[in-house]
Amino acid sequence: MQTAGLFITFEGIDGAGKSTHIAGLADAFRAQGRSVALTREPGGTPLAEKLRELVLNDPMDPLCEALLMFAARRDHLQQVIEPALARGEVVLCDRFTDATFAYQGAGRGFDLDVLRQLERWVQAMPQAAGQLRQPDLTVWFDLPPAVAAERLAGARLPDRFESQPLAFFERVAAGYGDRMAQDPARFTRVPSDQSKDAVWRHVRQAVEQRGWLPTGVDA
Repeated sequence: MQTAGLFITFEGIDGAGKSTHIAGLADAFRAQGRSVALTREPGGTPLAEKLRELVLNDPMDPLCEALLMFAARRDHLQQVIEPALARGEVVLCDRFTDATFAYQGAGRGFDLDVLRQLERWVQAMPQAAGQLRQPDLTVWFDLPPAVAAERLAGARLPDRFESQPLAFFERVAAGYGDRMAQDPARFTRVPSDQSKDAVWRHVRQAVEQRGWLPTGVDA
């Protein structure tokens, strides 16, 4: 019998440490014999990566930004995420729809009802009428924006999002909190102003508690 696929997303502002722990979790699943697909949003397919470059670098209004995000997501779902889940793989994705609600919704102040409608159109599951494709688990790396700014200072040339003022990222953090409040069973919140080892333990335990990895194993 084929093992069911798993869809785990990682959310949080840049500087929160997502990348390190995505790689660690991928290694932990592979050590258990699971096939892992590592991907990201916006991006993950040739088309979505082109749209990513536009969104991160070209001036545009909030509606255009939201439409491009969901266009990239649609291609990503069809070309990468759904096929991998059908094969029984573990899909680990750096950001998904929660980021759109946090950045475009809370951060930009864009109409949340429009985002919800786009979510319903793009993430509808034809094989399960009325259901939307959502992650099985969302790991939210919650880091104070001021700490994130310190971590990223001078690291690279900022894109359209990274160059926003601190107040923008405070709204983004609040947006993530709102998404978690709406679907608490799907989320685990990881306070990311801890040591790397402490953050990893929190991530690993969240996955172990759902029965997806064995407990008491270092990885």
